Amino acid sequence: MKKTLKIFLLLGFLFAGLKLSAQSQEDMRLNEFLVLNTNDFEDDFGHKSGWIELFNSSYGTVNIGGCYLTNDPNNLTKYVIPKGDVLTKISPRQHILFWADNKPFRGTFHLNFELMDSKEILFIASDGHTIIDRVNISHDLLDSNVSYGRTFDGVGDKIGKEGWQVMERTSPSTNNEGVDRIPPGVLIKKVDPYGVIMAFTAMSVVFLALILLYVVFKNIGKYNIRKNRQRSEVAAAASGKPQVANVSAEIYAAIATALHVYSQDNESHDIENTILTISKVTKNYSPWSSKIYTLRETPHKK
Repeated sequence: MKKTLKIFLLLGFLFAGLKLSAQSQEDMRLNEFLVLNTNDFEDDFGHKSGWIELFNSSYGTVNIGGCYLTNDPNNLTKYVIPKGDVLTKISPRQHILFWADNKPFRGTFHLNFELMDSKEILFIASDGHTIIDRVNISHDLLDSNVSYGRTFDGVGDKIGKEGWQVMERTSPSTNNEGVDRIPPGVLIKKVDPYGVIMAFTAMSVVFLALILLYVVFKNIGKYNIRKNRQRSEVAAAASGKPQVANVSAEIYAAIATALHVYSQDNESHDIENTILTISKVTKNYSPWSSKIYTLRETPHKK
């Protein structure tokens, strides 16, 4: 049982590795090509010939060893990229150049076909039948030393129309958009030299975000209060207890004040025979401590 489990785990790891490899190869793109080279880039042998540029559009290293390049859709394995060459490991967002000179004996990056009599270029995965990328060759648009490539590296369709253009100048093994492209920071500095627009935009974004959060949380609070009230009403109805009215504190205070005043004005009692009532006299002194009633009157002569 354990041995069978180990075999299945090993097969699973191998299958996952193959899938990861295939996914990495899927990130490769045909990026630019030159059909007729009479006065352009030279290979390591000093010869001028057509070339094909591949671009790694991913942010990981891709090994294209074992993949295929062809100009014949009926023969997808026309040229196999040799395995074991360290140069076939393409770094993230980097380019690699293949020479279409029909001289494969010159090395890994020399193909066994030319582009002069080709109608399209195809890049095939290492399985030999999955077409990763392809592009049609429009000979009527291309003169000598004029290349055809993607406007932006790796961006565009697989038939060479959308996202592709005739290049103003060739750019083998480098970015197609060119080194003379103005960076966005420089453009912003020209438009807003003092940073007023940028500061206003940043503050607007912050305040709009705060207002949005306030509205969202306020509505959430109202919703929760309403739901809690509904749940309490349902619970009270289910228990059969009378529901307490939502009375404000001012009403309770008014009721308490009225009861207090009533109790002060009405001094009647339920059991009168146990109550000692003291009537208040109109004199300013207390008769309980007065001595005038115990003294003898002094006679006066009339």
